[in-house]
Amino acid sequence: MKLDILVMAAHPDDAELACSGTIVSQIQQGKKVGIVDFTHGELGTRGTPEIRIAESAASTAILGLHARENLGIRDGFFRNDEESQLKLIQVIRKYQPEIVLANALEDRHPDHGKGAQLAIDACFLSGLRKIETHDEKGNAQAAWRPKHVFHYIQDRYLTPDFVIDISAHWDIKEQSIRAFKSQFFDPNSNEPDSYISSPDFLEFIRARSMEMGHKIGVKYGEGYQSQRTMGLRGFETIL
Repeated sequence: MKLDILVMAAHPDDAELACSGTIVSQIQQGKKVGIVDFTHGELGTRGTPEIRIAESAASTAILGLHARENLGIRDGFFRNDEESQLKLIQVIRKYQPEIVLANALEDRHPDHGKGAQLAIDACFLSGLRKIETHDEKGNAQAAWRPKHVFHYIQDRYLTPDFVIDISAHWDIKEQSIRAFKSQFFDPNSNEPDSYISSPDFLEFIRARSMEMGHKIGVKYGEGYQSQRTMGLRGFETIL
């Protein structure tokens, strides 16, 4: 299946927290969207890899994704090396996305910045025809390079290059986040507290979305950065 947009995320729930409103808005416009998670988030304070897999499946259904995969590389210790790049190149060539949404270029969690650079490098290398990769059936894959790589903003505030209006999609975004029950606030949980398990963290996510929305005159927004200058053919779609 060819995708219009492929979201790359270092951990399950990165995409939900940072860009799930965008995902829903694009799917409702008829676009095909998928997520590739790099790790199972096994170093997280709460939950287990098995729980995270089940939670990812629940969120996938809520968002209506057309595809979701997990590279199964090592949480916390993965590297932007040849092995990881080739795994990601296989996924890029499999789905041939026009647009990639990737982790923040800089963030509190070091995996996010590493994930961003892995996405950048794999997207470029995927376009080189002399790099050989094969699909699940052993067939040679054609070279493919996405047209755009954008980086969603995560924990740290980064000035966005553009903001997408997600006001109509906030409720589904919140549902997709709450699908990761092991990670976020649950008064009945006996697991240790973590940076993201307090009720204040979910309020922060709402506040961040409101802040981004405020920048463009809407209720909720999701901000993105681009390493390339973006071009416009006209002013018709500017809010």
